[in-house]
Amino acid sequence: MNESDIEKAQRAMAQKLFCQPCEFVKGVVAIDGLPDDDRVEIAFAGRSNVGKSSLINALLGRKALARTSNTPGRTREINYFTLGEDEDERLYVVDMPGYGYARASKSLVEGWNKLIHQYLRGRATLSRVFLLIDSRHGLKPNDLKIMEMLDVAAVSYQIVLTKLDKLKKAERAAIVPHIQSLLAKHPAAYPEVIGTSSVKNTGLNDLKLAIFGLL
Repeated sequence: MNESDIEKAQRAMAQKLFCQPCEFVKGVVAIDGLPDDDRVEIAFAGRSNVGKSSLINALLGRKALARTSNTPGRTREINYFTLGEDEDERLYVVDMPGYGYARASKSLVEGWNKLIHQYLRGRATLSRVFLLIDSRHGLKPNDLKIMEMLDVAAVSYQIVLTKLDKLKKAERAAIVPHIQSLLAKHPAAYPEVIGTSSVKNTGLNDLKLAIFGLL
């Protein structure tokens, strides 16, 4: 079997995984409420209004599994979903609270941020964080803070660009290599950047393959 055949087989298996049942488990508001760490876990993080819930829904083939809202900062818990039935091919998909914006009290925002930091630093089964970045705006200071924290904690993370459909063709061609060039200074960053659009389904197969490769 040549390399292209191997890749085709892997993509087929990745597609099969994402056709399996996916269910909401629980919303976690404190670190002691995390479910048992009995399987591979991947997490989606990003600034509020980055399109995280829309991407998760598109990735999992659901319309409203992860709640979407026109109000930034609506996700206020670490939301856990199960994906897959086979014991060796099942995982937790984790939807984290958006950071950088919230119409809430300062103490509540600080509580969310503390929960995010505790989770990212202390979850042994967390295989990779997919850090979502709005392709129209690039890396912002609060993104860099999360990246630095993940570097220090040695938690693997991978940049996923969202809303590629909002860019012109030349901008789309330039943004991925630009972001990749910035990752050289970040030791925990996976070097490959995935560009996506939940509207056009762009890049979703690449993202599925990346997740499947972590099992």
